[in-house]
Amino acid sequence: MSTASVTLPRWINYGLIPLLNLVVAFLISGFVVWLIGESPLAALSLLIEGAFGSGEGIGFTLYYATSFIFTGLSVAVAIHAGLFNIGSEGQAYIGGLGCALVALSLDKYVPWYVTMPIAVIGAGLFGAAWAFIPAFLQAKRGSHIVITTIMFNYIAAALMVYLLVHVLIVPGKMAPETRTFLEGGQLPKLGWIMSLFGAKLGAAPFNVSFIIALFAAWFVWVLVWRSKLGFDMRTLGISPTAADYAGTPRARIIIIAMLLSGALAGMMALNPVMGSSARLQVEFVGGAGFVGIAVSLMGRNHPLGIVFAAILFGVLYQGGDWISFEMPNITREMILVIQGLVILFAGALEYMFRPAMVLIYQQFKRA
Repeated sequence: MSTASVTLPRWINYGLIPLLNLVVAFLISGFVVWLIGESPLAALSLLIEGAFGSGEGIGFTLYYATSFIFTGLSVAVAIHAGLFNIGSEGQAYIGGLGCALVALSLDKYVPWYVTMPIAVIGAGLFGAAWAFIPAFLQAKRGSHIVITTIMFNYIAAALMVYLLVHVLIVPGKMAPETRTFLEGGQLPKLGWIMSLFGAKLGAAPFNVSFIIALFAAWFVWVLVWRSKLGFDMRTLGISPTAADYAGTPRARIIIIAMLLSGALAGMMALNPVMGSSARLQVEFVGGAGFVGIAVSLMGRNHPLGIVFAAILFGVLYQGGDWISFEMPNITREMILVIQGLVILFAGALEYMFRPAMVLIYQQFKRA
């Protein structure tokens, strides 16, 4: 019997297996660090120190995690419907255009707490709109969602460069970016959270979008596991044949799932655009859409798991910067190798240990 058909307890499937993948990734990363003449334990210590050693470090860690929560949720919603949305990067890019237009229009007239909900809607609508065409092509024409979403990433990047260079650029300036938003278009920092623990946020751009991301995670949990739409999505994702037999409208579910996925990806832009730089810039997404794939897979496509996985990748980003600063022999490229190893074991090889775990679990039950 195939081990894939064996049901494992949740503590193994959602806890032990991801932990083993992570440990192996760090062991191999430590070996790479040792090969270049540095101490793996010292590098691990610097990683933790950079991510959690100060209020500013924690702020940067949670800032990165915020973006990854949004994109991880985006990927997870699509996966539950049997779709592999690789277009979160482009959808986040276009979502940035939506929230930037709202901020540019309202920042002179209303405070941030009025601008924020409208910007959330704008970012979500623009992200969903960018996901609609691939969704329609998949639902109505059978075009593979992976191919169309990849192509739309490139189209989004080209479109944003054109808009920032020729339409939204500040007259007389060379930098391809919008003007800086006024206070009414900026999301406030969450320094008060750090102050509760006697720490200072410093220059970290940790902002209100983190709370929005947590609310989005709760919303996805309710949607996927506590609603009829979520049940239909999961049915389609697990068995399209059973979904068709039950009368589930496949095309409708595909389009709705992709719209929700695109909206969540679009909301990611709130963090860097309104929470950090206070303007729309080229390449503000910074690969967060692709990291969201690994975050979703490592979190087993569950909102709670995605939050923890996003924090882990936030640690890798912030702690990795600190390592490259304190250990000159470990360059930024080496940090990318370490991050890539975690992505490899958490994503592509996520079930590497599952056959062994199944055999051990079955022997334990017989004993």
